[in-house]
Amino acid sequence: MRQGDHAKVYTWEHTDGEAKQIYDQAYAAAKELIGIARLEENDLLVVGCSTSEVCGASIGSESRPEVAEMLFRGIQDACAEHHVWLAAQCCEHLNRAIILEKTAARERQYELVNVVPVPKAGGSFAAMAYQHFAHPAAVEHIRADAGLDIGDTLIGMHLKDVAVPVRLSISAIGQAHLVAARTRAKYVGGVRAQYDPDLG
Repeated sequence: MRQGDHAKVYTWEHTDGEAKQIYDQAYAAAKELIGIARLEENDLLVVGCSTSEVCGASIGSESRPEVAEMLFRGIQDACAEHHVWLAAQCCEHLNRAIILEKTAARERQYELVNVVPVPKAGGSFAAMAYQHFAHPAAVEHIRADAGLDIGDTLIGMHLKDVAVPVRLSISAIGQAHLVAARTRAKYVGGVRAQYDPDLG
């Protein structure tokens, strides 16, 4: 990972208590998951997010860029501290394409596609990621090491094959249901097989 590939670390200094709470919840959830999932440098954390759900509305009905900014900053700060790549899932209008740093996509040999997410076609969180990443890129498919689903956006298609639910100390961000997952290596073999506990 080269210096400057990750977006800069943000510090939220606003007096709006609700906005600060959203930042804090997003940061805490991402940081806790990174620890539980034992993510390492250059691992990939995928995030699906409905800002509508965070604000108490139905998914896709009330996209909120200002809320997306607090969510993005919180999660990106946690990722940057641990040198983990953040991948933002777009909404169903873009077939849940992924926005990530171009370096991360190239390291994994993901094929780039041409789309720029906006709040009403891609979602506010993905649009915010596209604006703030150093060199944003869009791809159709990834295999992430862990994931956060904020508002039941369905991120399973972008996780590695064996996903394991993670119960975080935070069960919601704003009014949106929060689901987390880590992944593990597949167990192969039969009854006599032995396994490496560090991979599970």
